[in-house]
Amino acid sequence: MTATDRSIELIQAAAQAAADKLAHDVIAYDVSDVLSITDAFLLASAPNDRQVKSIVDEIEERLLKELGAKPVRREGDRDARWVLLDYVDIVVHVQHSEERVFYALERLWKDCPEIGLPADAVATRGKADEHARAQAAQGDLDGDLS
Repeated sequence: MTATDRSIELIQAAAQAAADKLAHDVIAYDVSDVLSITDAFLLASAPNDRQVKSIVDEIEERLLKELGAKPVRREGDRDARWVLLDYVDIVVHVQHSEERVFYALERLWKDCPEIGLPADAVATRGKADEHARAQAAQGDLDGDLS
């Protein structure tokens, strides 16, 4: 079994919305062969809580406006460290970068096929590492000024 056309359409729209809000490391997996409760997962991350919320809001708004889809459940809003949007056909996980590293959802789903995403979303791969290096370099520069 593979993800339905509707699921892929939702994933691609959500991935584009995440990329438009500067999400890091956007990736999607077809989990339909191993889970009966959903077809696909979208994973994205951001370096701070405010950006996590912004990405989640954009995904929710875009899927409603463009595809008429509303999540049946939204969890993790209060802390904005890991927000889950459940659309039944797909589940979107937007995590703070630290949670993304700690929970490593990619390890759990690495045997599932990846779903092709728009070029803007694919271009986000490696952004978390770039951001971490830039922050470390900034810290080094700040240390030199003291």
